[in-house]
Amino acid sequence: MECRHRLRRPTSGCSLTNRRPDVVVYRADTIDLTPTRPEHVLLVVEVVSPGSETTDRIVEVDQYAKAGIAFYWRIEQAANGVPLIYTYILDLATKSYRTGDMFTGTVEVSAPFPVEIDLGKV
Repeated sequence: MECRHRLRRPTSGCSLTNRRPDVVVYRADTIDLTPTRPEHVLLVVEVVSPGSETTDRIVEVDQYAKAGIAFYWRIEQAANGVPLIYTYILDLATKSYRTGDMFTGTVEVSAPFPVEIDLGKV
């Protein structure tokens, strides 16, 4: 099976509005292109930590949308310790995100690519 997507931790050369997301999934055919450009990116994931709540929930959401990143996920930890994933999908007409699904336990999506993640094992 051919791998069409790559996952990597961004480097200082990442040019997603000068952001360094916690996780970036990008098209495999762009692996040798530097810096990573928004059009190479399929998904950006940010993990909310103490001190990054406003940036992850408000600032970055707006910046990633304006950059044209089609999918944004935000991971938070609930009071009971269970990870929560909030998903966002870009509305191309408004260049803003609309809220997608929220997941606990297992994430199973078909877009931007098929994936199943057991949050209890992460």
